[in-house]
Amino acid sequence: MVDIIKCSMRNLNRKKLRSFLTTMGISIGVASVIIIGNISQCGTIAVNNELDSLGLNGLSISKSEIDNQLVSLSEDELYAIKEMKNVEDATPIMVQSVDIAGKNGKQLNSILWGIDSTANKIISLQTVYGRYINNFDILSSNNVCMVDENFSRTLYGRDNIVGKTISIIYNGNYEDYKIIGIIKTGTGLLQNFIGDYIPNFVYIPYTNMQLLTERSSFDQIAVKVNRDVDIERVGYNIISKLSNLNNLSDGYCSNNLSKQKYGLNKLLNIVTIVLSSVGAISLVVASLSIMTVMLVSVNERTKEIGIKKSIGARKVTILMEFLIEALLLSLLGCIIGTLIGTAISFIGAFYFGIKINFKIDIIILTTLFSVITSIIFGVYPAIKASNLKPVDALRTE
Repeated sequence: MVDIIKCSMRNLNRKKLRSFLTTMGISIGVASVIIIGNISQCGTIAVNNELDSLGLNGLSISKSEIDNQLVSLSEDELYAIKEMKNVEDATPIMVQSVDIAGKNGKQLNSILWGIDSTANKIISLQTVYGRYINNFDILSSNNVCMVDENFSRTLYGRDNIVGKTISIIYNGNYEDYKIIGIIKTGTGLLQNFIGDYIPNFVYIPYTNMQLLTERSSFDQIAVKVNRDVDIERVGYNIISKLSNLNNLSDGYCSNNLSKQKYGLNKLLNIVTIVLSSVGAISLVVASLSIMTVMLVSVNERTKEIGIKKSIGARKVTILMEFLIEALLLSLLGCIIGTLIGTAISFIGAFYFGIKINFKIDIIILTTLFSVITSIIFGVYPAIKASNLKPVDALRTE
């Protein structure tokens, strides 16, 4: 076997350019599949982080559109939810579109969020500068706020604007708020692609927002459930309890945000499979080129094969020699393609500031697919070479 491998390597070395071009065809196909897989992984991580930053990792309880004027979603409902089994925590959420004016005279249209001091346990709100809204702010209904980095850069051209004062404009009235904290704007990936379409977020104590908007009812209650429980079942139990509490039948609705994230991840996986299939086609085409090269090699070495068989080379020896040549071309292409694909993936991830994990399963599957297809397409030339009769082969000019 060692002699057969050495002979195969010498045969490939004779036609260096042809072997190199064939190997590059394999490596490009392998690299494309690895890059597609890593892009999918980075995209899934980035999208999940963005969704988590908006609170899409639990349940959202809101008022139903049916008989909405009779439905209450206030402190009583909040406390009732917190006391339920399998509920880890719950926080009120109020949302309002407002205009924000800075002391520099510039105005921005922003989304105003009324939140509790525990909102960061459910919604991913990472403080970059300053502090988070605390219990004292909630109890005192203080005129304090947190803004995201996007807001800071747009209004003042820098990240840290803690201590600045902004004015919230609602129904024509101006109300001054002191900035106490800067919140990280998600992963920033979506913002890089859609830019100005990402809204500016401002967070204030929900008790203060109740005074500002003159309404006591919450828009939603975000709920974080315990691990390893049926989220749909917990949502149903919450709706049942709130309905019984207020003697209503269709007053509330539960939205499983985790299920939506799961559906989006499933869609991303389907897109990955489709794109990987396109990359796999390039591997099949490259394997066909191996078959073409092997057929040409058989025609060029017909006399050599005749000599080998006439001095005692067995049919299986000739067969193995050509199959090993195809296998070596494929393996070399896989090694080069893996190095290129991994290098490009890490360079791209570093450029966009995205974390990427080295996925050995993609490399193994891609290599196996490439080797198997190369062997399949290399069988026919190998069989053709092994079936040559010594007399006919030696007669060839």
